[in-house]
Amino acid sequence: MIPLIGITTKRTDLQSIMPTHAVSEAYLRAIQRAGGVPVMIPASLSISQMNALVSRLDGLLLTGGGDLDPALFNGTPHPSVYDVDAERDNVEIHLIQQAVQAGFPFLCICRGIQVFNVALGGTLYTDIGSQKPDALKHDWFPGHPRDYLAHTINVKPNSRLSAILQSTNTEVNSLHHQGIHTPADGLHISATAPDGLVEAVEIPDHPFALGVQWHPEWLIKLEPMQSLFSALVRAASE
Repeated sequence: MIPLIGITTKRTDLQSIMPTHAVSEAYLRAIQRAGGVPVMIPASLSISQMNALVSRLDGLLLTGGGDLDPALFNGTPHPSVYDVDAERDNVEIHLIQQAVQAGFPFLCICRGIQVFNVALGGTLYTDIGSQKPDALKHDWFPGHPRDYLAHTINVKPNSRLSAILQSTNTEVNSLHHQGIHTPADGLHISATAPDGLVEAVEIPDHPFALGVQWHPEWLIKLEPMQSLFSALVRAASE
């Protein structure tokens, strides 16, 4: 059976007469290449609707997008915070909490890793550049190719991530201005940037619970990055 992978969406044009739920095609193609069927999840579902949907899915992919509401993690307000969508925040936080509790396979990307952390009680930098003095530039957007390799990451040996990537050192793109400040209890850091910023987290005793801060969907020409999606689909198949 081909696994169904739910993919979270963002809402655009909310003030227009035609608001839209959308997701980058790069995510869809990455799941398809891995052998799964992508199923787009609206960003405005009720809890009962989410429960009904997840019961029919085999895996979950949380995508990138705008910032989480700083109030969700007692964060410091910052003028750079953008595209906050309370309904999307609520949907994704509930999905993560449900997936952790049920042992449901999931992969979180960029904003997704931040949702993963906040959903379990962790905190974020609301703006890395102003709150982490020794930080590298992580916000290589806009004006740069989305597959631009911005920096290396150090991957923890013996982690799920190192097994998937078959490496403890690799280059990644970087398209974010927020990031994990305090990891939630139960999350293991599996990769860091040269400045110490958390680049990946996982739950070791979960069937498949992994979050990465970069955007592997734009790097799938590099086999290790496509392997992340393949690993999710494989876990969902099992």
